Amino acid sequence: MTTTMQPAIEPGSYTKYKIILGALAAIVPLLVAVLYYFPETFRVPGAQVKFLPALNAILNSLTAVCLVIGYYFIRRKQITQHRLMMSIAFLLGSLFLVSYVVYHSQVASTHFGGEGTVRYIYFLLLLTHISLAVVTVGLVLFTLYFALTQQFTKHRKIARWTFPVWLYVSVTGVIVYFMISPYYT
Repeated sequence: MTTTMQPAIEPGSYTKYKIILGALAAIVPLLVAVLYYFPETFRVPGAQVKFLPALNAILNSLTAVCLVIGYYFIRRKQITQHRLMMSIAFLLGSLFLVSYVVYHSQVASTHFGGEGTVRYIYFLLLLTHISLAVVTVGLVLFTLYFALTQQFTKHRKIARWTFPVWLYVSVTGVIVYFMISPYYT
């Protein structure tokens, strides 16, 4: 007796969800950029957000751990455990994004005070982290879409790119935090 899994999303809804995820992939980085570069528009006087960078580092660390564990599970064909870890990684990444936007909408940017080689390393990490973070939003959303619609061939194809990029962004986010944290006021 064989049973077939029902798609998490009905086949007729694929186009609708593809449009929604595509819009999110475009809107989220744009929203982050607007809030980051024009924070005064959304500033709330007296908002207590100084704890958020440390929380963001924790969320990024936990996301990286979930990604690695999820990868471990899928390599061993443990689909249910893989799905759980990747769902947790998605949730943690979403919480990170909200926390990041809230923090940067309330606090002026911190300037890195390191000098010499460490300064170049910091800015190289920051540049690659930010550039790939923008790409990660779309990659994660489409990887999720293909999983939810059980288009596993497409899911595997894009996940080969999503996993290392998302992992890099999560890990470098933590490194960047530790490098700049001495300069927080």
